[in-house]
Amino acid sequence: MDQQQIQTLGAELYQALRQRQVIAPLTERHPDMSIEDAYAVQQAMQALRLASGERVVGKKIGVTSQAVMNMLCVYQPDFGWLTDGMVYNEGEPIAAASLIQPKAEGEIAFVLKKTLKGPGITAADVLAATEGVMACFEIVDSRIRDWKIKIQDTVADNASCGVFVLGDRLVDVRDVDLYTCGMVLEKNGEIVATGAGAAALGHPANAVAWLANTLGRLGIALEAGEVILSGSLAAMVPVQAGDNLRVTIGGIGGCSVRFV
Repeated sequence: MDQQQIQTLGAELYQALRQRQVIAPLTERHPDMSIEDAYAVQQAMQALRLASGERVVGKKIGVTSQAVMNMLCVYQPDFGWLTDGMVYNEGEPIAAASLIQPKAEGEIAFVLKKTLKGPGITAADVLAATEGVMACFEIVDSRIRDWKIKIQDTVADNASCGVFVLGDRLVDVRDVDLYTCGMVLEKNGEIVATGAGAAALGHPANAVAWLANTLGRLGIALEAGEVILSGSLAAMVPVQAGDNLRVTIGGIGGCSVRFV
């Protein structure tokens, strides 16, 4: 794709985000779009967010669990950017009308104390660079109509990121088994999803290492102080106004969110 097409699609996605409207899948209109093109569109969209005053506070890894792969028919991980405009605090209400077609994912968030830059980053490197982990919700949201996405569509759309909510407890990675820790996601008091740390590319630290190495090839680091969302541990759960959700992860703690 040429630069003009990339800028145009980035602006289209940014306007869809701001106006809370859906657009037709990009891959329907540009069937030859490559993943590299899609990341260029993502950067164009991201540049507009930063120009509006938002700042980067972390990164996210998407499509790490088989459950999400099967739901979206997307079979490889991707990444997106987290900004301060996406952050909600534990228990803080989220206006459902501020999103388009949201779904909730229970995840483990890593808070870094050291910068990681690939290539060659291992899961052990990730754990050594981690200040602590937290239970979190990523509220994914797609600007693409009816979630009709291919990998290029979700990549271009900042890996379908909406907002995220961090729990109120930071746990040392040495005090928890991130591989076996179990997750329970409740919606309005009913258990709607369960999973374990191993769902995220076999181990959440594997997912963060994948991200560090993937971004490293682009000259981008995972910076000290950033929050890294390591990927959903179960299927996505649709949400709407009136819903109350809680995720609990063994050894880490919980996180709650409500939609109004």
